[in-house]
Amino acid sequence: MDILTPIMIVSAIGLLAGVILAVASIVMAVPKDEKAEALEEVLPGANCGACGYSGCSGYAAALSKGEAKPGLCSPGGADVAQKCAELLGSGEVEVEYKTALVHCLGSYDNTTDKMRYDGIQSCSASTFLAGGISSCRYGCMGMGDCVRACEYGAVSVCNGVAKIDPAKCRGCSKCVEACPKSLISFVPLKKQAVVRCSNCDKGRDTMKVCTIGCIGCMKCVKTCEFEAVAVKNGCAAVDPQKCTGCGKCVEVCPRHVITLLDI
Repeated sequence: MDILTPIMIVSAIGLLAGVILAVASIVMAVPKDEKAEALEEVLPGANCGACGYSGCSGYAAALSKGEAKPGLCSPGGADVAQKCAELLGSGEVEVEYKTALVHCLGSYDNTTDKMRYDGIQSCSASTFLAGGISSCRYGCMGMGDCVRACEYGAVSVCNGVAKIDPAKCRGCSKCVEACPKSLISFVPLKKQAVVRCSNCDKGRDTMKVCTIGCIGCMKCVKTCEFEAVAVKNGCAAVDPQKCTGCGKCVEVCPRHVITLLDI
């Protein structure tokens, strides 16, 4: 009898705890969004963020709530866009293709290395040594971390600076993650002006390290009648939603750092 008493007490406590957990799981259960789950299954699972959301689950949730439109998934392309549209009960959908863009033109013709580097041939590794080898602390180091990250052969290093072929880019964002200088971003794949510089120093300091870096002269801002260009933190930036690709800002840029996207 002395042995059965504690066993019965423990069993009763376990049974009570089980009942409490069962009730709690019902009362506190989070309702499932079946449409969002179905949409997430259709998406490629790249979690690249090219759509503007945190990942495929975030984009699926936004689609389900009507807060986003299908066609924003560059890696998925037209096939995924159409499947999402069908799940949402909408008709034909236009895919908004994007491409990765390197915001730097710091080739060996325009800038120099500030040191001789004999370490690991990696951009990420070299940044631990005085911020990298380039004389421009914002510039591309050209060691190819982005090249090795790209599975589609869209990235190459030419004359010391990375460049991306829009025709091959699938918008997977791996090159974006690989760049320790955050020089790569996504832009809509359309005719538009793009700023290929990330230098935020004052004009005179920029000119000391790069012959083509943005000096924030504001000429591009003043010439744009669509208010698509602005200077932020000393460097020009173009709003792709407002840009019409007229090319006026390209013509007035004294440093030739603004170009039209080659599509």
